[in-house]
Amino acid sequence: MSATAADERVVIVGAGQAGQQVAASLRQEGFKGTIALIGDEPGLPYQRPPLSKGYMKDGLRERLQLAPAAFYERNAITLLPETRIVAIDRAARQVVAADGSRHGYDHLVLATGARNFRPPILGADHGEVVELRDLRHADAIRERLGRTRHAIVIGGGFIGLEFAAVAREAGVEVTVVEALDRLMARVASPAISARFLEAHRGWGTRVMFEALATGIEIGPDGRAGVALATGGRIEGDMVLLATGIVPNAELAAEAGLGIENGIAVDARLVTDAPAISAIGDCASFPGPKGGRVRLESVQAAVDHARHVARRIAKGDMGAYEAVPWFWSDQGDLKLQIAGLTSLADARVSLPQDGPAETVLGFSEGVLVAVETVNGPGTHMAARRLLARGGVTEAELREAGWDLRALAKAAAAS
Repeated sequence: MSATAADERVVIVGAGQAGQQVAASLRQEGFKGTIALIGDEPGLPYQRPPLSKGYMKDGLRERLQLAPAAFYERNAITLLPETRIVAIDRAARQVVAADGSRHGYDHLVLATGARNFRPPILGADHGEVVELRDLRHADAIRERLGRTRHAIVIGGGFIGLEFAAVAREAGVEVTVVEALDRLMARVASPAISARFLEAHRGWGTRVMFEALATGIEIGPDGRAGVALATGGRIEGDMVLLATGIVPNAELAAEAGLGIENGIAVDARLVTDAPAISAIGDCASFPGPKGGRVRLESVQAAVDHARHVARRIAKGDMGAYEAVPWFWSDQGDLKLQIAGLTSLADARVSLPQDGPAETVLGFSEGVLVAVETVNGPGTHMAARRLLARGGVTEAELREAGWDLRALAKAAAAS
């Protein structure tokens, strides 16, 4: 595909961070063809991470926008909000909307994201049980927070804990119900989990582990009760389900595309249909240690989008190799993770002064992940070292565990 071909058509299904970035990056890379950005939500594309952080406090919608309306007009990007795509006609190279309209493509990018997972808890589908994934959810929670005395959060991951920190700051009593034995168990090391547990309990949050919620009851007065497998019960007046997400892969599956923990793509982020790519939360790609990886990260979505845009615009057929990184703001603590903690078979916690903390993760003696708390400089150095690759525990020990000095020396060599 040539960036000079004005008749080339790119259709992007999903107008979140990943989809919007593809459209923007295509123009930055010089793509001259038509671009249609199709999303099922109203309004302009917006950021989701602030929904559980800053937006929960200030409610300023304009800060969420990824770009103003003029950006899409200036870059000749056709934005189609409130348009739900229900089918992909691979033979005709068209996507079909719920209203019957069809949109032709030469290359289709699926950026369909993910939705909240609803666990098999009796009453979890009650209309008064809240979840947090989009702007509509965030607005509903903000409206209720001012009259909430006790919020019960089911799930001790990023979203649940970010909300818990905001709610405590607002003076709301909070109980976090976690089925596993530590916080953020899927993404953080035990040392980081312990650090955040100490912080949340210090802020006054009650945290319960190995606590399996089995039922939710909402009374006519709005009071809520959460029943536990142990026979206990927690009383409150808001229940937030924050139990993870599942990829929106049904559209791809119905079109006959490969599915494996999301829409399966190769190292170039191409599906088993050469004209269709998948990126962001909905896509799984070959992992660095075998198997497949699906990243639930805004930065991964952005990196995926830029990679696909280069391939479409310039024919770049290289593999996607960006270092993944994640972050979470909880109270006065900023957690930043570079690399994949799941790959680590050994860890080293570095002594720190004050509130900062750093945990290094190694696989067979090679650095694969770095977790930092309130350490932005160390985090940036970690990303540079991980991009370089092959940094060993022995090398770091010899450098006095100073990641910033090592990264600086590597850049100068």
